[in-house]
Amino acid sequence: MRTLGFSLLLVTFVALAGCRSRVIEVTLINSSSQPLSIIVVDYPGATFGVNQLAPNATYRYAVKPQSTGSLKIQFTDAQGQNHTYTGPELHKNDEGGITVRLAQDKATSETYLSAR
Repeated sequence: MRTLGFSLLLVTFVALAGCRSRVIEVTLINSSSQPLSIIVVDYPGATFGVNQLAPNATYRYAVKPQSTGSLKIQFTDAQGQNHTYTGPELHKNDEGGITVRLAQDKATSETYLSAR
């Protein structure tokens, strides 16, 4: 009986070891020569933010969309002006990466996503 219980426990651990979470790594890059502040990234199901991003600095964050919707970014330039950017559409179970290059007045993105 003890061997059967151990065998079931071992099979469960092996099965769980094969599971992995599907996430999208969002990489924010300040490509300008001045800092950016109050960066808010909204994606389907949640939001994350960065208080300040120095010139040429990079910030990475893994997200897991809970539904379908666009990646949206708000940020403030060095002069205190607010800017918005709407990025690619994300779907539940997407995985891969998005690189967003932020300048003082705009943003551009490169997307590497696959749906599962």
